[in-house]
Amino acid sequence: MALNDDIRLLSQLPLFNEMSEDQLRLIAFGADRRVVSGGQLLFREGSPAEGAYVILTGSVELSRTGRNGQQVVEAVVGAGTMLSELALITLVERKFTAVAREDTSIIRITRALFHRLMEEFPDAALLIENRIRDNIAALAEKAAAELHRFA
Repeated sequence: MALNDDIRLLSQLPLFNEMSEDQLRLIAFGADRRVVSGGQLLFREGSPAEGAYVILTGSVELSRTGRNGQQVVEAVVGAGTMLSELALITLVERKFTAVAREDTSIIRITRALFHRLMEEFPDAALLIENRIRDNIAALAEKAAAELHRFA
């Protein structure tokens, strides 16, 4: 996949939607690209998340440790999915274990690269801030709608 293909894919992700081509080029050029073989671990639940992954091709199985200690598959995600988006902003733990189901092409966006984007393009930082604010407001609204279940 060429740099322009990566830029096109990034522009379709909710986090990067509406960013300029120069902003997306910085991310696409600075991101680490690799192929994860089928069955290979991408990351483990509970490990520190130092960046996000975007699936370019292939698929990844996301699982959590269940009450009985066994891995429970929560989802299978494919091309165009971003994993661990919050890790671009702050240090968090991985909520899932991610394993490639087949040979899967990914790009890894580090927190340092994402912070560089926000430093070099203050308008991108403002866009991200507004998206975070909107996401938190939507989450609060959903939580308020469920309060009756706990009364």
